[in-house]
Amino acid sequence: MIFKQGKDKGILAKLLEKGIKILLKKECNKISKIKIDIIASSIQIIKGIIEKIYIIAEEVNYKELLFDKIELEANQVQISLKLNNNEIKLNNNLIIKFTISLSENSLKTILISNRWNWIGDVIAKEMLDQDKIENLRIINNKIVIKASNNKKTLSQEEIVFITAEKGRIYLENKKHNKSIKIPIEEKVYIKNLNVQNNIITFSANSSISF
Repeated sequence: MIFKQGKDKGILAKLLEKGIKILLKKECNKISKIKIDIIASSIQIIKGIIEKIYIIAEEVNYKELLFDKIELEANQVQISLKLNNNEIKLNNNLIIKFTISLSENSLKTILISNRWNWIGDVIAKEMLDQDKIENLRIINNKIVIKASNNKKTLSQEEIVFITAEKGRIYLENKKHNKSIKIPIEEKVYIKNLNVQNNIITFSANSSISF
């Protein structure tokens, strides 16, 4: 992903980049770093069309979903721009391509958060015959989950593999021959997924609207 230098941009492209940055920061609980590149001429922008939008964001918290890094691309974006108050509105349901990276800490935080711990509970029950996740590590590119039950017996630790197939994400416990599909929105289609250097990275397509 190559970003154009600011001196090569028109004033409207720069205004749009600032407007989209403000819009994304409103949608997210936190974004530590964000860089936006608008590919469009001033004439295209006046007509309400952006040829391409590139976005790279780091340390993102979106509704308690933590992402270490997100790279996003959208093409042929239709907009309404009000220059008098710097207001920008995205008109169409965008089809975006994106890549997300998750570290051990991000995945663990998601699965024990108040909003998403129900997913962790499902994983513990379906994959490990336990009630809740106590801890999660990524070791040698494998997910190691420690879970326990409400009877306060000894906690259990198992290796779980993560894969993508037919647009969905699956977890598999090969030791007990168990598999579970991770619930994600139907509009999100996972293209590929890999674990390298103990970081989970997956690429996907999705429609999105604001």
